[in-house]
Amino acid sequence: MAMAMVMTLKPKLWKTKTSPHCLRLRLCSCTHLLPFSSWSHFPYKDHDLLCEISEAINDSETKHEKGYSENPRLKRILPSLTPRHVSKLITLNPLCLPPSSLLSFFNHLASRPPFRHTLHSYCTMLHFLCLHRMLPQAHSLVSFLVSRKGTNSASTLFSSILRTMPRHHHHHHSVGLVFDALISAYVDSGFTPDAVQCFRLVTKNKFPVPIRGCENLLRRVVRLRPVEIERSWALYLEVLDSGYPPKIYFFNVLMHGFCKAGDVGNARLVFDEIPKRGLRPTVVSFNTLISGCCKSGDVEEGFRLKGVMESEGVCPDVFTFSALINGLCKEGRLDEGSLLFDEMCGRGLVPNGVTFTTLIDGQCKGGKVDLALKNFQMMLAQGVRPDLVTYNALINGLCKVGDLKEARRLVNEMTASGLKPDKITFTTLIDGCCKDGDMESALEIKRRMVEEGIELDDVAFTALISGLCREGRVHDAGRMLTDMLSAGFKPDDPTYTMVIDCFCKKGDVKMGFKLLKEMQSDGHVPGVVTYNALMNGLCKQGQMKNAKMLLDAMLNVGVAPNDITYNILLDGHSKHGSSVDVDIFNSEKGLVTDYASYTALVNESSKTSKDHLKR
Repeated sequence: MAMAMVMTLKPKLWKTKTSPHCLRLRLCSCTHLLPFSSWSHFPYKDHDLLCEISEAINDSETKHEKGYSENPRLKRILPSLTPRHVSKLITLNPLCLPPSSLLSFFNHLASRPPFRHTLHSYCTMLHFLCLHRMLPQAHSLVSFLVSRKGTNSASTLFSSILRTMPRHHHHHHSVGLVFDALISAYVDSGFTPDAVQCFRLVTKNKFPVPIRGCENLLRRVVRLRPVEIERSWALYLEVLDSGYPPKIYFFNVLMHGFCKAGDVGNARLVFDEIPKRGLRPTVVSFNTLISGCCKSGDVEEGFRLKGVMESEGVCPDVFTFSALINGLCKEGRLDEGSLLFDEMCGRGLVPNGVTFTTLIDGQCKGGKVDLALKNFQMMLAQGVRPDLVTYNALINGLCKVGDLKEARRLVNEMTASGLKPDKITFTTLIDGCCKDGDMESALEIKRRMVEEGIELDDVAFTALISGLCREGRVHDAGRMLTDMLSAGFKPDDPTYTMVIDCFCKKGDVKMGFKLLKEMQSDGHVPGVVTYNALMNGLCKQGQMKNAKMLLDAMLNVGVAPNDITYNILLDGHSKHGSSVDVDIFNSEKGLVTDYASYTALVNESSKTSKDHLKR
């Protein structure tokens, strides 16, 4: 059938306006342009079919308004056309059709079932597009292939690209463009392991390094999660060893990644590799490592690096000083931080928001709120706009020293400047109000948070529970504890103990025990402080038998009673025992430190009572 089709087509070919002689001249004249296999290995019958298709494509573009679908010649040819013919049409292009025409026809076929392109025909077109520098179309085609093939397809696609590669083009520039497109497509699809495999297959087969593909791959890899940063560094070294030109940007990003993961040792290795690759560390390189050292608590190494930096003619900038000031403030070396700040200003460097905030935050945490406010005023005077972090640092400092009036004034000032108070602002104020005993203000702030859709965190809940307990508002504290659990937070041991103690002091020991059970079911192992709160509640109510049972329960679960436990028990016996007990316990009160002493005293008390009754 295919043969018959070719025979019927043959006479028609020569009826076109182009004579056989002219056609052969055209064929000969454009063979020198073909980068693909030579004519000699190509069967004559296919050659005629390809010429017929080429003419039909040309006609469709010049004579038929509706293009390929209305061309009767193409309609006759299409049923016998195979992906192998398409590959050869692209490879040979016998009538030297423009690349855009071949691509247009290729796309038309893709939309005409039952015809289906094969991986071979797709890869042939990919080489053709890269050869003719039709790069957006090449990237579009390879992205389609990657999406169809999915993950773990790198070796399949690479093999197909090799099989369809034009002869004598192993080192042709267009081959690099193909691999650039393939690696980039895998990166864009998020298939990083495939992109890495492609790079390795390229180098293994001794092809030139695909620079753009590697660039895209590295940009993706160096920004992976901190846990994968070691693999990123190893890959970067591998890419460099393959001949990829080193770039300081990647060294800096990798250093930042290691510092973020708290691995300053590896960040240092990256830094030391920079000169080995013929580059010089920039101010960003130094700052990244200095910042990493300061955050990990090695401020001295940060200062040493500042010295190296200056000796190499790299001037420290605002970020260098900010990192060092931050390191000093974290260590509580506020005076040195202030001196460094002055040195920076003396060098003509204008402090930025980060520098001011770092200093203000350190001074607030160190209790030097007056100094922090002075620097805040300097910040405003220099036209540096404070951000939420700056205000929160100051509000926290003011709340710590009990200056709630000034803290509230700052919140209003902040709101007026267009900044919205956040969870940290509100939580800081709640904590300050609770410590100051102003529970109404604290609860009002809580209501405002709820209205504004800001969720309370465990710090805010704990502060409110603590404040309510201090005021003896036990039922409100209990409700707040329930709200905290409902919000998905786990109260810690001291929070549970606080509420238990509050209920016990109010005489509701039953509720105290209920909370103990709740605490245990929540995975907590209550300690001696929690048991002492319950013991105190029982003893105050004169439930000495229950108190003795609680002591036994403590010993059974391995919680060692302390002197407070025994003194609570002795106090209970003295208040709720016989008059003779009172004399014994009063003389011994505060001296009991272990179970034996306590037992001896209780036994002595019982013996004295019995002797007294015998008389």
